[in-house]
Amino acid sequence: MTTMVTHAEALTGLLSTWLPKQRWFGDKQSEIDDVRVVSAALWFEDAAARLEHVVVGVASGGRVERYQLLVGLRAELPERLEHARIGDVEPGLTAYDAAHDHELTGEVRDLIAADADREGVRFRHEPGVEIQTDLASRPISAEQSNTSVVFGGEYIMKLFRKLDRGVSPDLELHRALRSVGSEHIADLYGAIEGELQDAPVTYGLLQKFFANTADGWAMATASVRDLINEPETPLEELGSDFSTEACRLGQAVAAVHADLVTALGTEVVAVDRLDSVVAGMNARLDAVLRRVSGLAPFEPGIRRVFAEVASHGEPVIVQRIHGDLHLGQVLRTLQNWVLIDFEGEPARPLPERVAKMSPLRDVAGMLRSFDYAAHHLLVGHVESEEIAPIVDARVVEWADRNRAAFIEGYSKDGVTLADPEANPALLRALELDKAVYEVAYEYDNRPSWVDIPLRSIARLATT
Repeated sequence: MTTMVTHAEALTGLLSTWLPKQRWFGDKQSEIDDVRVVSAALWFEDAAARLEHVVVGVASGGRVERYQLLVGLRAELPERLEHARIGDVEPGLTAYDAAHDHELTGEVRDLIAADADREGVRFRHEPGVEIQTDLASRPISAEQSNTSVVFGGEYIMKLFRKLDRGVSPDLELHRALRSVGSEHIADLYGAIEGELQDAPVTYGLLQKFFANTADGWAMATASVRDLINEPETPLEELGSDFSTEACRLGQAVAAVHADLVTALGTEVVAVDRLDSVVAGMNARLDAVLRRVSGLAPFEPGIRRVFAEVASHGEPVIVQRIHGDLHLGQVLRTLQNWVLIDFEGEPARPLPERVAKMSPLRDVAGMLRSFDYAAHHLLVGHVESEEIAPIVDARVVEWADRNRAAFIEGYSKDGVTLADPEANPALLRALELDKAVYEVAYEYDNRPSWVDIPLRSIARLATT
């Protein structure tokens, strides 16, 4: 630790109250016990501002998580940055979240363009890539777990907030898919890497930015909204019917799975190892049951579905997958569907996120997302006793139609290793495993949404 040492005590005191207010902070349900500066380095300085790269360790809920901060320091904070204020580290010197400062994020991009090094942090562009350094930047405010900055209409720089000791699967898989010419990803242009406590760490990525696109969640929920507003119109006659796009999306996911096999190969999980797979599902269920009492009535049915996997009787082929696939992780460009954010589920430890798994886990994640898109508009919305059953039946019909269309597209070209329709027991168990994860996530972050995965669990565990 070098340049921030004189401000470390003041900064950590400010962060104890500032961090829980940030969307990307992971454990909002637990009190912060301690914040400490793990490392700090000067990335840029001029007469107006300093840019410090700071990694902090946050003790909360019985564990320590590490977070990356870009800390700007200015004697006078412009009004445009007031919303990013962290606080004064000394009289006349204000610290703020520099990810919102277009001047300083531009300096980070320039470091990537220059293949620079800063106190052990490596800024590198990918082979054969030249980075434009004259594009204005703006942050994207809609993200949950990371922060991204767009440069003009060309690049998007993702800064990982919660850090893992190890190479990010987002970087690893984008490099692998780029090596085989995958058509359904955002091109990788550069990365920010280093070491954290004697292990590799990924701080950020620079990728192609797709302008004039819509994410799958926005398109799907617009379709759901239309069907609720037009209860008498058959789904296939709605102008916003999503099923054709759901089918194309299934084809895109299958193509990416095939590309990952080409780049990184496969393994076989023998039948006698399926017991350990089921044990992992049950362990995750145990952890959520201890926290969320509303899940308890469905426990016997969930365990019964999990047990069917162990009695499957055939080995399972596994490969690297997306790991957290849902409608918010896909973009519809003018040409095709693109998959983004290959980090895996943020709450899972890194060894689980980089392990080879059945590609049906990604399929299950997308099927769960169709259920979410169908039902989330009904959260907190009270209908009359006459209308409520009609609306509920409509959204269920929408989800079933688009789930079927996605599976049709996924199986259409025969390029993947797993056929969803030929492996119903495994697919159902993976859907339930995902829904259990969702219960824990909603309990921590959006309690009013917990009923969405619980309703799906009721159906999957009893049908």
